[in-house]
Amino acid sequence: MDCDTPLSDFYRLYIEGNLPKKIFEGRIFQHLLNNFEKFRMFNGDRERWNDFLSWLYPRFARAIDLYRDLGSSFDAYITGLVNSAAREYRFRETDHNITEYVCWRAKAEENILFENEPEYLEEKKDVPIPDDINPKQVLFLLLKSYFFVTNEFIEQVAKAIGMDISVVQGMIDELRKRRSEKEAEIMDLKERIHCQHYRCLAYEKRMLNAQPGTEHHEIMKKRFERAKKRYKTMRKRLGGMRMSASNRMIADILGIPRGTVDSSLFAIRNRLASGIEEIK
Repeated sequence: MDCDTPLSDFYRLYIEGNLPKKIFEGRIFQHLLNNFEKFRMFNGDRERWNDFLSWLYPRFARAIDLYRDLGSSFDAYITGLVNSAAREYRFRETDHNITEYVCWRAKAEENILFENEPEYLEEKKDVPIPDDINPKQVLFLLLKSYFFVTNEFIEQVAKAIGMDISVVQGMIDELRKRRSEKEAEIMDLKERIHCQHYRCLAYEKRMLNAQPGTEHHEIMKKRFERAKKRYKTMRKRLGGMRMSASNRMIADILGIPRGTVDSSLFAIRNRLASGIEEIK
């Protein structure tokens, strides 16, 4: 097809019923493809022009239906459509590049931000029980160390303090159940922190790409600041989450005041320190 053939000529053939609509759409596409130099878009990058036209092609059918001859030729109408669509396409390109950049950066930082503590496959070693510690203190210490003791040691402790083994084991199982729930909560929070980190990067990149002083720049700046504040709050919350059994949790399991657990564990902490050091 001749690059200089006006699209208005093809539109006239279409209106007269001498050119099927699908073929007319193809002529528009070919005309734009062949007149790349005339439009002078995308800094002379023909490949981007071809990609742009492929993205624009599905709109040709609706553009043909919407055209009305109100003093402007069909060629001028299509040129206006191309210019308007090119601005949208560039915006989408920029947004896509920002999203791609953020995804890669967030992925690269993910291991640094959320790297799990290393797991060491060491055999669990039981802490010896001093003979002069009362049963209540032994029970508190056992529950405090629930994750690091073997079932055999739990049975040994239960016999030593005169408690039913099933009762003590039930307390340990409840603490382990709560630990599993806490692990799930922490994993969920880590995932939400990752998403929030992604938002911060995206808002920051869009803010930096916007012209300072414009409304869009101010909107992105406010969103970035809010997202960053929420991100820091979430990170602080994650930092305060612990997997060990708290004194409050032990008190809740036993149905006693927390102060009782606090004072008992404080009393035996120093006495057990030397024994713990020996088995490290």
